[in-house]
Amino acid sequence: MSASKINVTYRLETRGDMGALAAKIASDQSTGTFTELPNETADVRARCAAQVVSITPLPDAQIPSLPDAEGTGPVKRADVVISFPLDAVGTDIAALMTITVGGVYAVKGLSGVRVMDIDLPSEWACHPGPQYGVQGSRDLMGVSRGPMIASIIKPSLGLLPDATAEVVAQLCAAGVDFIKDDEKLMSPAYSSLEDRVKAIMPVIRAHEDKTGKRVMYAFGISSADPDTMMRNHDTVVAAGGNAAVININSVGYGGMSFLRKRSALCLHAHRNGWDILTRHPGLGMEFRAYQKVWRLLGVDQFQINGIRAKYWEPDDSFVQSFKDVTTPIFSPDDCPLPVVCSGQWGGQAVDTYTRTGGNLDLMYLGGGGVHGHPMGMGAGVRAIRQAWEAAEAGVTLAAYAKEHPELAAALAKWGGE
Repeated sequence: MSASKINVTYRLETRGDMGALAAKIASDQSTGTFTELPNETADVRARCAAQVVSITPLPDAQIPSLPDAEGTGPVKRADVVISFPLDAVGTDIAALMTITVGGVYAVKGLSGVRVMDIDLPSEWACHPGPQYGVQGSRDLMGVSRGPMIASIIKPSLGLLPDATAEVVAQLCAAGVDFIKDDEKLMSPAYSSLEDRVKAIMPVIRAHEDKTGKRVMYAFGISSADPDTMMRNHDTVVAAGGNAAVININSVGYGGMSFLRKRSALCLHAHRNGWDILTRHPGLGMEFRAYQKVWRLLGVDQFQINGIRAKYWEPDDSFVQSFKDVTTPIFSPDDCPLPVVCSGQWGGQAVDTYTRTGGNLDLMYLGGGGVHGHPMGMGAGVRAIRQAWEAAEAGVTLAAYAKEHPELAAALAKWGGE
């Protein structure tokens, strides 16, 4: 019998008794039910019953997050830590999500529940984790220090394979370290994965032959069918590719596990769909908890939005996400490369550098911020590099732009610092 525990922190709301609600969750999600059970013996509870570890009260809410609370008036809130015996859960991700997460949202008497964190014991280090991670990504791109500057194929959908290859050639010439298919691009009829690989990989090889620089290209290989996804993977590998975009929520835990165990590619994770889990502050799952599972499954590079992103996520949320993915779970090797993205151009570089503590172990991914530059995509790449040079030198973008026309043009089009 193992003494190890899995501790899960829930943010709960109720108009009832918080202690009773926490105890009900612990019971219902382990050995108990709505009534006493003759076979729920002391031995059974000792081995498998979850226990409430702590209840930390938070300020009341005036409006419940969910219309499930009886009565009127303020709603009590608290962060509740519940401990699950490892013997009851094991090290299987499906078991973890079923026991500690899945059923909690169905509990009666609460008006809000959010999984804030999952603290896993050392036995969970059995999962493979990233195959490449930060250093492996650097090695594959040949970038020994500084941010890895990247771009996305734009427009996201609609380009034929040959037109896509022309964009790739221009981005390679502009000096990017990484290019990716948009997450929406997988294998549509007008641009199948096979045709895209045939068109793009010769461009990647030609640029390497000319310059010695191997630009990493991540192809969209996601599929809900693991066998199809592996065939897609094999197509990329056979052509000499070294990276893939994985829509992690779409392929699921099982699909990601199946791929990682067989993969020769650097796996770039797009988290589209995560917002369903997190956008309501009183419901769902905090990124801190969510990202741990995907890292253990083998994500090498993790998109986490950025400063002043084009989406809803506040800057503070991005900063916390950056901290989350760069904090080891069991060892530094299980940290993926953070990918700063979503509406990024040079204008956010200084703030990103400052708010992440001067951390240069990141990928800075510009789509429209590269392709939409008024002087062309090459200038878009140079403007981003110039912005990061300014950030590292401690110089304002406005000052640096005086001698760097590409950065000056970007600031004129998209605004100041």
